[in-house]
Amino acid sequence: MKLSPEQTFRRSNTQTIGDALSAFLRESGLDKPVYEHQLMSYWPEVVGEMGARLTYKLEIRDGVLYVRLRSAALKARLFELRYDVVRRLNEKVGTTVIHDIRLLG
Repeated sequence: MKLSPEQTFRRSNTQTIGDALSAFLRESGLDKPVYEHQLMSYWPEVVGEMGARLTYKLEIRDGVLYVRLRSAALKARLFELRYDVVRRLNEKVGTTVIHDIRLLG
C-alpha cells in the first residue's frame, strides 16, 4: 500500500506525547520547575530513609539546593558527600538542575 504525500508528511512529523510535552515545557519555560520538583522527590532515595526523616525543608534557588536538617551528624556527613549527592540527584533527573548544596540547621 502506497501512502499519499499527505499521509507520508503526517507520519514523518509524528512524535511521542512525552516528546511533545517536553518540547512544550521547554518552550514555555516550565521545564525548570518540573525538573526541580523531580529532583526534590528523589532526595529520600539518594540520602536514604533516615536522612529524609531528618530533613524538614528542601528549596532550590539559582541552582543551589538548600536543605534544612535536624541532625548535626547528618549535616557533617552530607557535607562530606555533597558533590556525590549533587551528581546523583542530577543523574536521577537526567539533566543538571543543581550545582551545589547548602546544608542548614
